[in-house]
Amino acid sequence: MARVVMQEISVLRERVETWRGLEGRARDQVELLELAIAEDDDSFAEQASGELLGLEGELERLEFELQLSGEYDQRDAILAIHAGAGGTESQDWAEMLLRMYLRWSEAHGYSTEVLDTTEGEEAGIKSTTVEVRGPLAFGYLASERGVHRLVRLSPFDAAHARHTSFAKVEVMPEVTSNNEIEISPDEIRVDVFRASGHGGQNVQKNSTAIRITHIPTGIVVTCQNERSQHRNRTSAMKVLEARLLERELLAQEEERARLKGKHIDMGWGNQIRSYVLHPYKLVKDHRTEFETSNTAAVLDGDLDDLMASYLRARVGEEA
Repeated sequence: MARVVMQEISVLRERVETWRGLEGRARDQVELLELAIAEDDDSFAEQASGELLGLEGELERLEFELQLSGEYDQRDAILAIHAGAGGTESQDWAEMLLRMYLRWSEAHGYSTEVLDTTEGEEAGIKSTTVEVRGPLAFGYLASERGVHRLVRLSPFDAAHARHTSFAKVEVMPEVTSNNEIEISPDEIRVDVFRASGHGGQNVQKNSTAIRITHIPTGIVVTCQNERSQHRNRTSAMKVLEARLLERELLAQEEERARLKGKHIDMGWGNQIRSYVLHPYKLVKDHRTEFETSNTAAVLDGDLDDLMASYLRARVGEEA
């Protein structure tokens, strides 16, 4: 608990220092601009004006981050990706999404750890779970929760026919307090098995992989990426706690939506975003109608505009 409080204090201190620093720099540039105008120094005035424009952009970014003030927005995130029906096509799409989020995390200075991955039989992955650590990780990644649809010419089809693939993304805030989610030892069943590699081939002689079943809810979590049974169990419990917390949050969200008369459907038939690579190039978010033709940049992790469009729309709905 003390570690969590210290992290929160550190984040708040950094925020205050950033705003005070921005205020001081703006004051300095205004004074320099006034001096340049008084002395009729156009080049100096132009330089000061340019600095102020840069500060304006930084101010807009900080103001946008203030929108991420939810109870869990500051936390680390647990990201899970599941391939939909369609075999190799959807499994390849799930792996493309994994790469996209890892690249986005890297670009924003977040650290990531793949906690568990189930490989596809021929290519791609059936599912994966990733921990993303850094300020506002959950706040940003919450915009990605839902079904993602890909339309492209298949690289696995000899006829190069057009295929549509689906993958589901789950995003959960990491539990930071032992009192936040209580799990009784009697409520879980722990199974130990051998970790397997690509195509189901056993790659470890010792049984180090962990499967935890939460009996009251039926939630099942596996972790097999580590060679230590203890570390796999710790990671699996971390994911289970996050899933139980997310379950509570979704129940609260559905209740709020019911009171507002709004329907929420996070099922497979309700994609939040489409990525079209053929016959034209387009990424479109169906919740906000934001779209871009730069599909290569998006799949390489350039998600900021898509995330921002959703977060602004969410703030507007909550207002």
